[in-house]
Amino acid sequence: MGLKEKILKTLKESKIVSEEEISKALKLQREAGGSLSEVLLKLGLVDEESLLLIFSKDLGIPPVELSRFKVSEELTKIVPFHYARKYKVIPIGKISNTLTVAMSDPLNIFALDDLKRLTGLEINPVLASSTDIEAGLERFYRESAKEEIENILEKSSSKLELVQEEKRPSEDETVVLKKVKEGPVVKITNLILTKAVEEKASDVLIEPMEKSMRIRFRIDGILCEREAPPLNMHPLITSRIKVMANLDIAEHRLPQDGRFSLKIGSKNVDFRVSIVPSVLGEKVALRILDKSQALLSLDSLGFEEEVVKKIKQVSLRPHGMIISCGPTGCGKTTTLYSILKYVDSPEKNIITVEDPIEYELKGINQVQVRPEVGLTFASSLRSILRQDPDIIMVGEIRDFDTVDIAIKAALTGHLVLSTLHTTTACGSVTRLVNMGVEPFLVTSSLLGVLAQRLLRKLCPECKEEGEVPQYLREVLRLEKEVKVYKPKGCKKCGNTGYRGRIGICEFLEITETIKELILKSSPEGVLKERARQEGMQTLREDAVLKLKKGLTSLEEVLRVTAQD
Repeated sequence: MGLKEKILKTLKESKIVSEEEISKALKLQREAGGSLSEVLLKLGLVDEESLLLIFSKDLGIPPVELSRFKVSEELTKIVPFHYARKYKVIPIGKISNTLTVAMSDPLNIFALDDLKRLTGLEINPVLASSTDIEAGLERFYRESAKEEIENILEKSSSKLELVQEEKRPSEDETVVLKKVKEGPVVKITNLILTKAVEEKASDVLIEPMEKSMRIRFRIDGILCEREAPPLNMHPLITSRIKVMANLDIAEHRLPQDGRFSLKIGSKNVDFRVSIVPSVLGEKVALRILDKSQALLSLDSLGFEEEVVKKIKQVSLRPHGMIISCGPTGCGKTTTLYSILKYVDSPEKNIITVEDPIEYELKGINQVQVRPEVGLTFASSLRSILRQDPDIIMVGEIRDFDTVDIAIKAALTGHLVLSTLHTTTACGSVTRLVNMGVEPFLVTSSLLGVLAQRLLRKLCPECKEEGEVPQYLREVLRLEKEVKVYKPKGCKKCGNTGYRGRIGICEFLEITETIKELILKSSPEGVLKERARQEGMQTLREDAVLKLKKGLTSLEEVLRVTAQD
């Protein structure tokens, strides 16, 4: 019996996971790649501690706690940072010609073979959790990112000069192209992008300051600063990203948008690029679309059971429109993808129009908007309606033409899904009317509106009980006996106190009484009051429920949601 089969057998015998769940995990592993342990953890079928004990028992490999070890500089030189990061290993000891390394996946024989070739030593693996490994990389190699950048620059054979438009003579485009294709610029840019993906960042901001350059990652919705190269690298990194996104490197005065894809490890990751000129130079914003992180199940988004039930009910209607609304980065597209996955079947013809296509969905026809050649949301929709679709997803309603065609499609027998940039569910109805849609068309086509946000989840390892001032208990309607928790910070959450995010939402179902109010052009406040009387749970109320369950903190509830 192979190692993998042995682990699976133990999982079944210990009744931690069922045969059906193992089949699901193996199928996902075949489709998305990655290690089996990563897939099991991602699906939430097993926790790290249980998996570690099973590995230890079946393979006879002892587990260790990295927090008790001190890794010397000599050891980190034997296994350089980029190798340690690539294979997720930490060297913890060397005796004679044997190197002991802590790793979370002992089934990765390729890592062991590569390390043996790299070091010329025999490799003795011990077990550590993946969160321990991540914390160890940060702790033992914390200067490595800076050193790696410095080493790249020192080894550069050519002198790197600042390429900047203000108060400097412009350089020939061919000269800039030559520079951005040189090793140092390519390596540093790749280092920034790889680190962002590994840290599960959703965005990367690369900004010029007066005397330095700033790099920030948005992790769980919060911006965190990271080690940055010197200022004179900024224009070259910007130009390198322009080349990757097929943008004009000679244009420094106008905003530019583009996208590119990279294969990082076994994952294909898309990057959406936005470049805007500022006083000090060009600011680069990258949105990371990691396909392996996509959640495509309505039940796994974190919404309350009753809301999920209502969404499922309206999504099974033969025609009409469902809208998901909220600010940028709140998970609107992921929710629509989840609905598409729920209603998808061989009997249905599903077509989407997106800008950009964030995740490729198997069995669903997806159209990428290209305004430069005249392929807009509106023109795409006109063509799609001739393709005999049952369900249409419009990435975003931006103008009257798009909403007009979408509503007509909803009225002529199609189920239409779309997003809108409004803050509340009732506000979306008002927004549609303000865009020029007649109230009677809104009531005839609209099935429901979902407003959503993302709350940071408290780290379950280190959260601790907190206190709530009396006036806030009254505002939030928290009973005295209800316990709330606050973040503390530990090695597993990078000392932030939070790990991951969970969705909250309010779902406005368009009932007969709501239709009557819309036809009377009632303001948003009146619609909301009536919807709450009919059982609509607001964003704040949903957030308070998550607070009561100990999933998030009081600070997150107040930061993300507004008072009703």
